Amino acid sequence: MTSLPEPSAIKLGLVIDLDICVGCQACVVNCKEWNTSGYGASLSDSDAYGAKPSGAWLNRVHAFEAGTGADAKVVHFPKSCLHCEDAPCVTVCPTGASFKRSEDGIVLVNEDWCIGCGLCAWSCPYGAREMDPAEGVMKKCTLCVDRIYNENLPSEDQVPACVRTCPTNARHYGDLGDPNSEVSLLVAARGGVDLMPEQNTKPVNKYLPPRPRRAANDTPMSLLAMADEATPSGFWKWVDSTLEKLG
Repeated sequence: MTSLPEPSAIKLGLVIDLDICVGCQACVVNCKEWNTSGYGASLSDSDAYGAKPSGAWLNRVHAFEAGTGADAKVVHFPKSCLHCEDAPCVTVCPTGASFKRSEDGIVLVNEDWCIGCGLCAWSCPYGAREMDPAEGVMKKCTLCVDRIYNENLPSEDQVPACVRTCPTNARHYGDLGDPNSEVSLLVAARGGVDLMPEQNTKPVNKYLPPRPRRAANDTPMSLLAMADEATPSGFWKWVDSTLEKLG
């Protein structure tokens, strides 16, 4: 079995804001596109356009309905590897293919050593590992390790693909081991939480819970009253009077 390194001072990971994720799947698609030609072997698909498509995806977004009546809402929940500090997927690996980097805490798979036994997938409480149907090896989020350290890319692109492509800025990347980093301050301000803390895996990635809904204003609206209140002045008063003369 594989041993875990001492906890690293640098803990690179993601902070995901469930309040503004719209479930557009842009992060899912860009993750698949980048990692198909990135760190490991291609992320293959089986019968992609058939009746029973299957394939390897490192990031998925699930949608859940929560609440009832006026409190009902849909929560879009992105899920990928959480790069746990106490990662059970690493310690259960019989070949050492699953490992945790000592320099930044990223959990990776050496696909040349993976025998596809599936033990890591069974031990992961988050279901964050997937068997590639063509390669026969386990796949998982790499935190785009081949992007974040790539000095040939512009600085704005040296972030995980999912973060770079998110249209609502719901995904944030940084060092969660630094209490003064942007992501750590965001977690502190919004009350970021661990996913399934009872598992004691100490995930690096954090989730920002949805904010409470603002109370609805039930006062009837009158468009005529709003029009009367919005009396034009200055230039718009001249436009209004000119249009009246023309009409």
